Amino acid sequence: MEIDPICGMEVDPKKALKGEKEGKTYYFCSQHCKDKFLGNENLGNEKTEKEHKHVEKGSKKATLTISGMHCASCAVKIEQGLKNTKGVKSANVNLTTNKATIEYDDSKTGISKFEDVVKKKGYSVVKDEATLHVEGMMSDHCANIVKNSLEKLDGVVQAKTNFSTQKAIISYDSSKITINEMIKAVDKAGYKASQLESKDTEKELREKEINELKKKLILSFIFSIPFLYFMAVGFFPNLPLPYVIEQNLAWIQTLLLIPVVYAGRNFYTSGFKSLFNLSPNMDSLVAIGTGAAIFYSFLVTLMPNTFQGLYYEIAAFLITFILLGRYLEAVVKGKTSEAIKKLIGLQAKTARVVRNGKEIEVPIEDVEIGDIVIVRPGEKIPTDGIVISGHSSVDESMVSGESIPVEKSTGSLVIGATINKQGLLKIKTTKIGKDTFLSQIIKFVEDAQASKAPIQELVDKISLYFVPVVMVISILAFILWYFILGHTLVFSLSIAIAILVIACPCAMGLATPTAVMVGTGLGATNGILIKNAGALQKTEKVDTIVFDKTGTLTKGQPEVTDILTFNKHSKEDVLKYSAIVEKGSEHPLGESIVKEAKEKKINIPDANSFVAIAGKGVSAIYDKKKILLGSRKLMKDNDIKILSAESTMRKLEEEGKTAMLVALDKELIGIIAVADTLKENSRDAVSALHKMGKTVVMITGDNERT
Repeated sequence: MEIDPICGMEVDPKKALKGEKEGKTYYFCSQHCKDKFLGNENLGNEKTEKEHKHVEKGSKKATLTISGMHCASCAVKIEQGLKNTKGVKSANVNLTTNKATIEYDDSKTGISKFEDVVKKKGYSVVKDEATLHVEGMMSDHCANIVKNSLEKLDGVVQAKTNFSTQKAIISYDSSKITINEMIKAVDKAGYKASQLESKDTEKELREKEINELKKKLILSFIFSIPFLYFMAVGFFPNLPLPYVIEQNLAWIQTLLLIPVVYAGRNFYTSGFKSLFNLSPNMDSLVAIGTGAAIFYSFLVTLMPNTFQGLYYEIAAFLITFILLGRYLEAVVKGKTSEAIKKLIGLQAKTARVVRNGKEIEVPIEDVEIGDIVIVRPGEKIPTDGIVISGHSSVDESMVSGESIPVEKSTGSLVIGATINKQGLLKIKTTKIGKDTFLSQIIKFVEDAQASKAPIQELVDKISLYFVPVVMVISILAFILWYFILGHTLVFSLSIAIAILVIACPCAMGLATPTAVMVGTGLGATNGILIKNAGALQKTEKVDTIVFDKTGTLTKGQPEVTDILTFNKHSKEDVLKYSAIVEKGSEHPLGESIVKEAKEKKINIPDANSFVAIAGKGVSAIYDKKKILLGSRKLMKDNDIKILSAESTMRKLEEEGKTAMLVALDKELIGIIAVADTLKENSRDAVSALHKMGKTVVMITGDNERT
């Protein structure tokens, strides 16, 4: 099958229309698309528009951001509603990320249907929105081509196009796609797009929710404090209480409670709405429990001779504490995506590309496959590619954990977001956007965070029935204590209320997804990729731990381990001359030598000149003397005899150390060896695992002796 370059539809080459452009053959689903691509005059002709064929619609995936979820039962209700929708193959609602991931048959259902399901359940869908101005749309057919080209992009939820206003309004997931990628898709379809406006609605709503909860919590807390004193007076009668307040205590408490109830009004609107829809949630428990306490206390306030006991403080503190819980939950949920943001932050923001013979700096989103990118020393490599000229060492520790940079020359593959340490590189890009190595890691982590552990499936099932079961138990408890055991109305009512208000399993519903989010996120930022929540849960059954050596058991940063001398020179001389030649070096080996000299309090003067010799080492002139530091080949090229040092070099290399020869004015003066050393806590960590009965294995490229 081939892809129509205009509408993006699959076409059979045997049946499709053919057209050539710049010596290349293209295939089209209709005359309209062919005319559009080749720039023929009959573009937009009514007849050719009717000839346009549409391919069969198939399986699609959509991600919705949902606001208003506060507990596991909220997520389960929405998930069940989506799963029961005709055409939906699978649905997963994550409470911690507020995301619903749906796989569906787009010939049977669509985004608008999912939004209706969410709204019927009492929640709302949050959308990142962007408006593009699209030039060249001359008919509804053109608008449909733009719409199709946008909606097939991963991360675009829905696109609405209007050829008369020349606009495309796009609902999208900003964590998966950028505005520039959407503009490129429209341009590729044969139209010209530019951004009019966009907004990160999800971020705005999250910040708004946290700020509103903070204000409500402060208001509720301030007006709840007096209830503490009134409660203390009940336990300690000698505490002073003005006579006027004592005589009007019930009404004063009623007035104090009004702002608290106002702060917690969402519990009542959401709780009773869900209850009337026969799908009660945690808010329903709070609303009924505190509502019963308030209603009974108000009866006492109105008829003190008929009813006894005030429960205003119960309602006040319950609302305050639940608001505190909701505030902390909102803050935690806001922070769960920090790991993803850190990974995204590793990406380069711009790239220096060669276009029309000139070097220009462009946003990373504008880099295309086949572009020639120039990367100078100290800069991030913007995207995956292959070196076409230049020689340098590249710090790939972000990917491999290996602290020592990897030598790169013509033909070497490079990875985006790694750091070019020394020479200038000219790179041809081979992967961009979501296909790059780092983007694949980000997607891997996102998928892991969205997954559910087996225990979470159990929690979801419990949460689905938990609220109605608690309400039934509360009613049965009231019947038992009041009608069967003959206790007072006040006592029986207090039992029923207590069952309702202490049964909110918000922590149960939030704990597992939050732990998965934080665990997989922190793991990713520390170089540990966890495939999914199920794998994370299974770690308790692991009996063998396999460690990589470099950067895991070791520090991942080289340190000077050995200094050997020749021809009557001292260790201080060898270290000093090595530090002089490496002063200012960005290479980790050089940095480790300079660091060692500073720790030994050796003065490091500046060299008169410095030359980096690709793949061999470095040289410098100091005090009219030439210093060389590097490999055997560097010494051989400068006619320096190293036979006496060969056995020592071999021994150091067999120990897994990087050994460098040091020469001064044609004379070998020493060897300086650098190696990665153990982390301070590695021994304790391995010992702890042994005590737990785990088998511990190390993977390394070193020989057994090392």
